[in-house]
Amino acid sequence: MTDQTHALELRQIRKSFGAVDVIHGIDLQIEEGEFVVFVGPSGCGKSTLLRLIAGLDDPTSGDILLQNRRVNNVPASERGLSMVFQSYALYPHMSVRANLSFGLENINMPRAEINARVDDAAKLLQIDQLLDRRPGQLSGGQRQRVAIGRAIVREPIIFLFDEPLSNLDAELRLQMRVEISNLHAQLGNTMIYVTHDQVEAMTMADRIVVLRGGRIEQVGRPLDLYNHPANKFVAGFIGAPQMNFLNGVLDGQTLRLDCGVVSDVPVARPGTGDKVTLGVRPEAIGVSLDGHGDDQVTVQNYEQLGAITYIYAAFDNGETLTVQQARQIPLQRGQKIGVTFDPTYFHIFGPDEVALEFSHASDTKDGLR
Repeated sequence: MTDQTHALELRQIRKSFGAVDVIHGIDLQIEEGEFVVFVGPSGCGKSTLLRLIAGLDDPTSGDILLQNRRVNNVPASERGLSMVFQSYALYPHMSVRANLSFGLENINMPRAEINARVDDAAKLLQIDQLLDRRPGQLSGGQRQRVAIGRAIVREPIIFLFDEPLSNLDAELRLQMRVEISNLHAQLGNTMIYVTHDQVEAMTMADRIVVLRGGRIEQVGRPLDLYNHPANKFVAGFIGAPQMNFLNGVLDGQTLRLDCGVVSDVPVARPGTGDKVTLGVRPEAIGVSLDGHGDDQVTVQNYEQLGAITYIYAAFDNGETLTVQQARQIPLQRGQKIGVTFDPTYFHIFGPDEVALEFSHASDTKDGLR
Protein backbone atom coordinates (compact mmCIF):
# COMPACT_ATOMS: atom_id res chain seq x y z
CA MET A 1 0.00 0.00 0.00
CA THR A 2 1.50 3.33 -1.10
CA ASP A 3 1.30 6.59 0.79
CA GLN A 4 -1.26 9.12 -0.39
CA THR A 5 0.21 11.73 -2.71
CA HIS A 6 -0.10 15.29 -1.44
CA ALA A 7 0.65 18.41 -3.46
CA LEU A 8 2.88 19.48 -0.56
CA GLU A 9 3.88 17.93 2.73
CA LEU A 10 5.96 19.52 5.47
CA ARG A 11 7.44 17.19 8.06
CA GLN A 12 8.83 18.69 11.27
CA ILE A 13 10.14 21.80 9.49
CA ARG A 14 12.37 23.96 11.64
CA LYS A 15 14.23 27.13 10.73
CA SER A 16 16.77 29.03 12.78
CA PHE A 17 18.78 32.14 12.03
CA GLY A 18 21.80 31.74 14.24
CA ALA A 19 20.55 31.24 17.79
CA VAL A 20 17.06 32.50 16.93
CA ASP A 21 14.43 29.84 16.19
CA VAL A 22 11.69 31.17 13.92
CA ILE A 23 9.91 28.00 12.74
CA HIS A 24 9.30 25.32 15.37
CA GLY A 25 8.65 21.85 13.95
CA ILE A 26 5.75 22.45 11.56
CA ASP A 27 3.80 19.51 10.09
CA LEU A 28 1.35 20.26 7.29
CA GLN A 29 -0.26 18.51 4.32
CA ILE A 30 -1.77 20.38 1.36
CA GLU A 31 -3.83 18.51 -1.21
CA GLU A 32 -3.90 18.89 -4.99
CA GLY A 33 -6.01 21.84 -6.12
CA GLU A 34 -6.41 23.39 -2.65
CA PHE A 35 -6.29 27.12 -2.00
CA VAL A 36 -4.51 27.36 1.36
CA VAL A 37 -3.87 30.65 3.15
CA PHE A 38 -1.15 31.19 5.76
CA VAL A 39 -2.33 33.95 8.09
CA GLY A 40 -1.01 35.47 11.27
CA PRO A 41 0.43 38.66 12.77
CA SER A 42 3.72 40.18 11.66
CA GLY A 43 6.67 38.02 12.65
CA CYS A 44 4.66 34.78 12.96
CA GLY A 45 6.80 33.01 10.33
CA LYS A 46 4.35 32.81 7.43
CA SER A 47 6.63 34.42 4.80
CA THR A 48 9.63 32.44 6.08
CA LEU A 49 7.62 29.24 5.68
CA LEU A 50 6.67 30.23 2.12
CA ARG A 51 10.33 30.92 1.25
CA LEU A 52 11.27 27.47 2.57
CA ILE A 53 8.65 25.88 0.34
CA ALA A 54 9.85 27.93 -2.64
CA GLY A 55 13.48 26.96 -2.09
CA LEU A 56 14.64 30.52 -1.46
CA ASP A 57 15.77 29.45 2.05
CA ASP A 58 16.84 26.06 3.40
CA PRO A 59 15.20 24.49 6.46
CA THR A 60 17.42 23.89 9.48
CA SER A 61 15.83 20.45 9.79
CA GLY A 62 12.81 18.52 8.54
CA ASP A 63 11.60 17.47 5.10
CA ILE A 64 9.74 19.28 2.31
CA LEU A 65 7.94 16.96 -0.10
CA LEU A 66 6.34 18.00 -3.39
CA GLN A 67 4.07 15.25 -4.74
CA ASN A 68 5.86 12.81 -2.40
CA ARG A 69 9.33 13.85 -3.70
CA ARG A 70 11.77 15.25 -1.13
CA VAL A 71 13.01 18.59 -2.47
CA ASN A 72 15.19 19.94 0.37
CA ASN A 73 18.23 19.97 -1.90
CA VAL A 74 16.40 20.82 -5.14
CA PRO A 75 17.07 24.41 -6.37
CA ALA A 76 14.13 26.79 -6.46
CA SER A 77 14.22 26.90 -10.28
CA GLU A 78 13.69 23.14 -10.48
CA ARG A 79 10.82 22.72 -8.01
CA GLY A 80 8.06 23.52 -10.49
CA LEU A 81 6.70 26.40 -8.39
CA SER A 82 5.89 29.99 -9.29
CA MET A 83 5.92 32.86 -6.80
CA VAL A 84 4.10 36.20 -6.88
CA PHE A 85 5.66 38.83 -4.65
CA GLN A 86 4.24 41.88 -2.88
CA SER A 87 6.58 44.16 -4.86
CA TYR A 88 5.53 42.82 -8.33
CA ALA A 89 9.27 42.49 -9.23
CA LEU A 90 8.71 43.47 -12.88
CA TYR A 91 11.49 44.58 -15.22
CA PRO A 92 10.73 48.28 -15.81
CA HIS A 93 12.60 48.52 -19.13
CA MET A 94 10.71 45.58 -20.68
CA SER A 95 7.25 45.49 -22.21
CA VAL A 96 4.49 43.46 -20.59
CA ARG A 97 4.99 40.77 -23.24
CA ALA A 98 8.72 40.65 -22.56
CA ASN A 99 8.10 40.42 -18.79
CA LEU A 100 5.75 37.50 -19.31
CA SER A 101 8.06 35.64 -21.68
CA PHE A 102 11.42 36.31 -20.00
CA GLY A 103 11.43 33.28 -17.70
CA LEU A 104 10.43 30.94 -20.53
CA GLU A 105 13.16 32.30 -22.79
CA ASN A 106 15.73 31.55 -20.09
CA ILE A 107 14.86 27.85 -20.26
CA ASN A 108 15.04 27.91 -24.08
CA MET A 109 11.38 27.13 -24.67
CA PRO A 110 10.41 27.28 -28.38
CA ARG A 111 9.16 30.70 -29.44
CA ALA A 112 5.81 29.39 -30.67
CA GLU A 113 5.11 27.81 -27.26
CA ILE A 114 6.16 31.00 -25.46
CA ASN A 115 3.84 33.13 -27.59
CA ALA A 116 0.94 30.75 -27.05
CA ARG A 117 1.38 30.71 -23.27
CA VAL A 118 1.76 34.49 -23.07
CA ASP A 119 -1.32 35.10 -25.20
CA ASP A 120 -3.41 32.63 -23.18
CA ALA A 121 -2.34 34.16 -19.84
CA ALA A 122 -2.92 37.70 -21.09
CA LYS A 123 -6.47 36.85 -22.21
CA LEU A 124 -7.21 35.07 -18.94
CA LEU A 125 -6.08 38.10 -16.93
CA GLN A 126 -7.60 40.64 -19.37
CA ILE A 127 -4.27 42.34 -20.04
CA ASP A 128 -4.04 41.35 -23.72
CA GLN A 129 -4.47 45.01 -24.71
CA LEU A 130 -1.46 45.99 -22.55
CA LEU A 131 1.22 43.68 -23.97
CA ASP A 132 3.18 46.49 -25.64
CA ARG A 133 3.21 48.78 -22.60
CA ARG A 134 5.90 48.99 -19.94
CA PRO A 135 5.22 48.59 -16.19
CA GLY A 136 5.54 52.34 -15.58
CA GLN A 137 2.53 52.88 -17.85
CA LEU A 138 0.30 50.53 -15.84
CA SER A 139 -1.84 50.94 -12.73
CA GLY A 140 -1.09 48.97 -9.58
CA GLY A 141 -3.78 46.42 -10.36
CA GLN A 142 -2.53 45.97 -13.91
CA ARG A 143 1.03 45.45 -12.69
CA GLN A 144 -0.19 42.82 -10.24
CA ARG A 145 -1.97 41.04 -13.07
CA VAL A 146 1.28 41.00 -15.04
CA ALA A 147 3.10 39.53 -12.03
CA ILE A 148 0.43 36.83 -11.76
CA GLY A 149 0.62 36.24 -15.51
CA ARG A 150 4.35 35.68 -15.27
CA ALA A 151 3.61 32.91 -12.77
CA ILE A 152 0.84 31.40 -14.92
CA VAL A 153 2.96 31.00 -18.06
CA ARG A 154 5.34 28.72 -16.18
CA GLU A 155 2.42 26.29 -15.60
CA PRO A 156 3.59 25.50 -12.05
CA ILE A 157 2.40 22.64 -9.88
CA ILE A 158 1.86 25.16 -7.06
CA PHE A 159 1.38 28.94 -7.08
CA LEU A 160 2.91 30.81 -4.14
CA PHE A 161 1.59 34.28 -3.26
CA ASP A 162 3.46 36.43 -0.72
CA GLU A 163 1.09 39.24 0.39
CA PRO A 164 0.42 40.18 -3.27
CA LEU A 165 -2.28 42.78 -2.53
CA SER A 166 -0.55 44.78 0.22
CA ASN A 167 0.40 47.65 -2.11
CA LEU A 168 -3.13 48.16 -3.47
CA ASP A 169 -5.87 50.46 -2.18
CA ALA A 170 -8.93 48.99 -0.45
CA GLU A 171 -11.25 48.96 -3.47
CA LEU A 172 -8.65 47.37 -5.73
CA ARG A 173 -7.76 44.80 -3.06
CA LEU A 174 -11.39 43.67 -3.02
CA GLN A 175 -11.44 43.40 -6.81
CA MET A 176 -8.17 41.46 -6.93
CA ARG A 177 -9.35 39.08 -4.18
CA VAL A 178 -12.27 38.13 -6.39
CA GLU A 179 -10.06 37.84 -9.47
CA ILE A 180 -7.52 35.56 -7.76
CA SER A 181 -10.33 33.35 -6.42
CA ASN A 182 -11.83 33.14 -9.92
CA LEU A 183 -8.39 32.36 -11.31
CA HIS A 184 -8.04 29.45 -8.90
CA ALA A 185 -11.44 28.13 -9.96
CA GLN A 186 -10.46 28.34 -13.64
CA LEU A 187 -6.96 26.88 -13.40
CA GLY A 188 -7.52 24.35 -10.62
CA ASN A 189 -3.88 24.57 -9.50
CA THR A 190 -2.77 24.31 -5.89
CA MET A 191 -2.27 27.78 -4.43
CA ILE A 192 -0.60 28.86 -1.19
CA TYR A 193 -1.26 32.45 -0.21
CA VAL A 194 0.38 34.43 2.60
CA THR A 195 -1.35 37.40 4.22
CA HIS A 196 -1.71 39.18 7.56
CA ASP A 197 -5.28 40.16 6.59
CA GLN A 198 -7.80 37.73 8.08
CA VAL A 199 -10.52 39.06 5.73
CA GLU A 200 -8.46 37.91 2.74
CA ALA A 201 -8.00 34.56 4.43
CA MET A 202 -11.71 34.13 5.20
CA THR A 203 -12.91 35.10 1.73
CA MET A 204 -10.36 33.23 -0.41
CA ALA A 205 -9.21 30.05 1.33
CA ASP A 206 -10.35 26.46 1.13
CA ARG A 207 -8.34 26.02 4.34
CA ILE A 208 -6.60 28.51 6.61
CA VAL A 209 -3.37 27.87 8.50
CA VAL A 210 -3.21 30.22 11.52
CA LEU A 211 0.38 30.84 12.65
CA ARG A 212 1.80 32.44 15.77
CA GLY A 213 5.43 32.55 16.83
CA GLY A 214 6.53 30.04 14.19
CA ARG A 215 3.94 27.44 15.24
CA ILE A 216 0.60 26.38 13.79
CA GLU A 217 -2.27 27.30 16.11
CA GLN A 218 -5.06 25.78 14.04
CA VAL A 219 -5.80 24.54 10.51
CA GLY A 220 -9.29 24.36 9.06
CA ARG A 221 -11.94 25.71 6.73
CA PRO A 222 -12.72 29.40 7.23
CA LEU A 223 -16.09 28.91 8.94
CA ASP A 224 -14.75 26.05 11.06
CA LEU A 225 -12.12 28.40 12.49
CA TYR A 226 -14.69 31.14 12.91
CA ASN A 227 -17.29 28.93 14.57
CA HIS A 228 -14.98 26.59 16.50
CA PRO A 229 -11.68 28.33 17.34
CA ALA A 230 -9.29 26.03 19.18
CA ASN A 231 -8.00 28.75 21.48
CA LYS A 232 -8.32 32.39 22.44
CA PHE A 233 -5.69 33.54 19.95
CA VAL A 234 -7.50 32.06 16.94
CA ALA A 235 -10.83 33.34 18.25
CA GLY A 236 -9.47 36.87 18.49
CA PHE A 237 -7.59 36.81 15.20
CA ILE A 238 -10.35 35.41 13.00
CA GLY A 239 -13.38 37.67 12.66
CA ALA A 240 -13.94 41.39 12.26
CA PRO A 241 -14.83 43.17 14.47
CA GLN A 242 -12.80 41.10 16.89
CA MET A 243 -14.49 38.75 19.34
CA ASN A 244 -15.24 40.25 22.77
CA PHE A 245 -13.39 38.74 25.74
CA LEU A 246 -14.80 39.07 29.26
CA ASN A 247 -13.22 37.71 32.45
CA GLY A 248 -15.07 35.47 34.84
CA VAL A 249 -15.20 32.35 37.00
CA LEU A 250 -16.76 28.99 36.20
CA ASP A 251 -18.45 27.26 39.18
CA GLY A 252 -19.91 23.97 38.03
CA GLN A 253 -21.87 25.01 34.95
CA THR A 254 -22.51 28.54 36.21
CA LEU A 255 -20.46 31.31 34.60
CA ARG A 256 -20.07 34.43 36.75
CA LEU A 257 -18.55 37.31 34.81
CA ASP A 258 -16.65 40.14 36.49
CA CYS A 259 -19.00 42.61 34.78
CA GLY A 260 -21.93 41.10 36.71
CA VAL A 261 -23.54 38.83 34.15
CA VAL A 262 -24.38 35.32 35.40
CA SER A 263 -25.27 32.53 32.99
CA ASP A 264 -25.62 28.77 32.92
CA VAL A 265 -23.35 27.14 30.34
CA PRO A 266 -23.44 23.44 29.39
CA VAL A 267 -19.68 22.86 29.44
CA ALA A 268 -18.59 19.23 29.13
CA ARG A 269 -16.34 19.51 32.20
CA PRO A 270 -17.82 21.74 34.92
CA GLY A 271 -15.41 24.10 36.64
CA THR A 272 -14.50 24.40 40.30
CA GLY A 273 -14.02 28.13 40.67
CA ASP A 274 -11.72 28.24 37.62
CA LYS A 275 -10.83 31.61 36.15
CA VAL A 276 -12.00 31.62 32.54
CA THR A 277 -12.51 34.00 29.64
CA LEU A 278 -15.82 34.30 27.85
CA GLY A 279 -15.64 34.94 24.12
CA VAL A 280 -18.72 36.28 22.36
CA ARG A 281 -18.84 37.74 18.87
CA PRO A 282 -20.24 41.25 18.36
CA GLU A 283 -23.10 40.03 16.14
CA ALA A 284 -24.25 37.52 18.79
CA ILE A 285 -25.22 40.22 21.33
CA GLY A 286 -28.75 41.59 21.55
CA VAL A 287 -29.44 45.28 22.21
CA SER A 288 -32.32 46.99 23.99
CA LEU A 289 -32.55 50.78 23.96
CA ASP A 290 -34.87 50.78 26.98
CA GLY A 291 -32.05 49.31 29.11
CA HIS A 292 -33.57 45.87 29.63
CA GLY A 293 -31.35 42.80 29.24
CA ASP A 294 -28.76 40.71 31.04
CA ASP A 295 -26.82 43.87 31.91
CA GLN A 296 -26.40 47.50 30.97
CA VAL A 297 -23.46 49.15 29.19
CA THR A 298 -22.59 52.74 28.44
CA VAL A 299 -22.18 53.74 24.79
CA GLN A 300 -18.72 55.25 24.32
CA ASN A 301 -18.77 55.51 20.54
CA TYR A 302 -20.65 54.12 17.55
CA GLU A 303 -20.37 53.79 13.77
CA GLN A 304 -23.42 53.78 11.52
CA LEU A 305 -22.69 52.30 8.10
CA GLY A 306 -26.27 52.18 6.84
CA ALA A 307 -27.02 48.47 6.90
CA ILE A 308 -24.80 47.83 9.95
CA THR A 309 -24.28 49.68 13.23
CA TYR A 310 -21.18 49.13 15.39
CA ILE A 311 -21.51 50.05 19.06
CA TYR A 312 -18.46 50.47 21.29
CA ALA A 313 -19.54 50.33 24.92
CA ALA A 314 -18.27 49.63 28.44
CA PHE A 315 -19.57 47.88 31.55
CA ASP A 316 -19.44 49.64 34.93
CA ASN A 317 -16.28 47.67 35.83
CA GLY A 318 -14.48 49.13 32.80
CA GLU A 319 -14.50 46.05 30.55
CA THR A 320 -15.31 47.01 26.97
CA LEU A 321 -17.84 45.47 24.60
CA THR A 322 -18.25 45.75 20.82
CA VAL A 323 -21.73 45.07 19.46
CA GLN A 324 -22.74 44.66 15.80
CA GLN A 325 -26.35 45.17 14.77
CA ALA A 326 -27.69 44.57 11.27
CA ARG A 327 -29.93 47.63 11.47
CA GLN A 328 -29.89 51.37 12.03
CA ILE A 329 -30.12 52.43 15.69
CA PRO A 330 -30.48 55.96 17.12
CA LEU A 331 -27.66 56.33 19.64
CA GLN A 332 -25.86 58.95 21.70
CA ARG A 333 -22.53 58.84 23.50
CA GLY A 334 -23.04 58.26 27.22
CA GLN A 335 -26.35 56.50 26.66
CA LYS A 336 -27.18 53.41 28.74
CA ILE A 337 -28.41 50.43 26.72
CA GLY A 338 -29.31 46.88 27.67
CA VAL A 339 -27.39 43.94 26.25
CA THR A 340 -28.46 40.30 26.09
CA PHE A 341 -26.26 37.21 25.76
CA ASP A 342 -27.31 33.83 24.36
CA PRO A 343 -25.16 30.98 25.77
CA THR A 344 -25.62 29.11 22.48
CA TYR A 345 -23.06 31.48 21.00
CA PHE A 346 -20.55 31.43 23.87
CA HIS A 347 -16.92 30.41 23.57
CA ILE A 348 -15.20 29.76 26.91
CA PHE A 349 -11.44 29.56 27.28
CA GLY A 350 -9.70 28.08 30.31
CA PRO A 351 -6.64 29.48 32.12
CA ASP A 352 -4.45 27.96 29.38
CA GLU A 353 -6.54 29.86 26.77
CA VAL A 354 -7.69 26.58 25.17
CA ALA A 355 -11.38 26.40 24.25
CA LEU A 356 -13.60 24.35 26.58
CA GLU A 357 -15.93 21.79 25.05
CA PHE A 358 -19.68 22.23 25.30
CA SER A 359 -21.91 19.25 25.98
CA HIS A 360 -24.39 20.53 23.37
CA ALA A 361 -21.70 21.15 20.72
CA SER A 362 -23.30 18.77 18.23
CA ASP A 363 -26.48 20.86 17.94
CA THR A 364 -25.15 24.42 18.23
CA LYS A 365 -26.01 26.95 15.56
CA ASP A 366 -23.19 26.77 13.04
CA GLY A 367 -24.12 30.20 11.80
CA LEU A 368 -22.14 31.58 14.72
CA ARG A 369 -20.44 28.70 16.55
